[in-house]
Amino acid sequence: MNLNHEFKSAWNNLKDGEMDSLMNYSKEYMNFLDNGKTERRCVEEIIKKAKEKGFISLEEAIKGGKLQSGCKIYANNKEKGVALFVIGKESLEKGMKVVGAHVDSPRLDLKPFPLYEDGNLALLKTHYYGGIKKYQWTSIPLSLHGVVFKKDGTKVDINIGEDENDPVLYITDLLIHLAKDQMGKKLSEGITGEGLNVIIGHIPMKDKEKNAVKENILKLLNGKYGITEEDFVTAEIEVVPAGKARDVGIDRSMIASYGHDDRVCTFAGFKSILEIENPKYTAVGLFVDKEEVGSMGNTGMESRFFENTVAELINLEGNYNDLKLRRALANSKVLSADVTCGFDPNFPDVVDKRNAAFMGHGVVITKYTGARGKGGCNDANAEFVSEIRQLFNENEVTWQIGELGKVDQGGGGTIAYILANYGAEVIDCGVPVLSMHAPIEVVSKVDCYETYKAYKAFLK
Repeated sequence: MNLNHEFKSAWNNLKDGEMDSLMNYSKEYMNFLDNGKTERRCVEEIIKKAKEKGFISLEEAIKGGKLQSGCKIYANNKEKGVALFVIGKESLEKGMKVVGAHVDSPRLDLKPFPLYEDGNLALLKTHYYGGIKKYQWTSIPLSLHGVVFKKDGTKVDINIGEDENDPVLYITDLLIHLAKDQMGKKLSEGITGEGLNVIIGHIPMKDKEKNAVKENILKLLNGKYGITEEDFVTAEIEVVPAGKARDVGIDRSMIASYGHDDRVCTFAGFKSILEIENPKYTAVGLFVDKEEVGSMGNTGMESRFFENTVAELINLEGNYNDLKLRRALANSKVLSADVTCGFDPNFPDVVDKRNAAFMGHGVVITKYTGARGKGGCNDANAEFVSEIRQLFNENEVTWQIGELGKVDQGGGGTIAYILANYGAEVIDCGVPVLSMHAPIEVVSKVDCYETYKAYKAFLK
């Protein structure tokens, strides 16, 4: 009997034929990344695919007036979040199996009145969203995505910089020749938040003496989208890295892309629930917004969206009461599907190597997150950790345990504690990432695949 334990390489645990499945899964995921550069586009893609698999809207289900085992329902939360339900054989009161991820990622948002001209350049003012290293957003190609509502209420979709024939946008950095003072500053101070201004044009409009470049940009935008400067006030436009997800390594073992945090877990959960049929307990894929800024607002996990949606479904079961809703939430089991930091040989000192997540060792179970003395964490019960371990082992999922860095080094959180507030059993479970929150992050394909296997085993 071997009393020791060592976490193994997921690559070595793949069965015959699984490598092909893994690579096909990775291609699907990369396509999802390319089509889902923002939370709105992620939700749009999820709902589109869900409809193809027979999911109907919550509104359609309510009109139908009855809920049956096997029904597939989606609830759209203002086009920024979505919940997918496959109704189980047991009543909702008995609890649900939930995989909960977030669809938002760190980015730059345009300010409400962003366009100005200076130095013969037209620029856009931005306000960064989530935790970023500001200097990483300079000197890279950028794209614009979002929506604008015109004066008559017409909604216009904006997408500039992704098509290979599109122009891209750009934020400058200071040339090294004149950067003596900048180089003497802390990394956090070398580029300021107010310095993240995006170049959008340079050609002046003829016969205009004042703000001629800005006027030309407004003319071009009006010609393509029919919008005016005032319409920026009603817009939600995001600046994200331009370009597609790419294979990393000559063995094509990894993926570099914007938005792995947390679309890598979103995709795994989303694909898993599309493949679930007639589960014992209702299976839920919950994909929310605003995690990167504290989960507040009516599209974040702190909202009543999920609770209200479950209430509607219980009402369709018949004989609704508040106690049934409370029991449904308290009896649920949840994988908080979010990423963690992968061990980086270039920066080994920020983690406890014995408790770090390694690239290629499979999906990561994180018992607790938080910072310093576990502040702000959900600390999963040992009983639930044991249940998840047994589940993964029985379904031949390669898994590992990990923490988000050394004690007192820093830390982070997920939506886990919010769902745990209902009394549900919750544990963090996701993919290790290199360069997390950078414009381009890196994940291992085998970890992505094992995460998908883990979520599917949990939901069914």
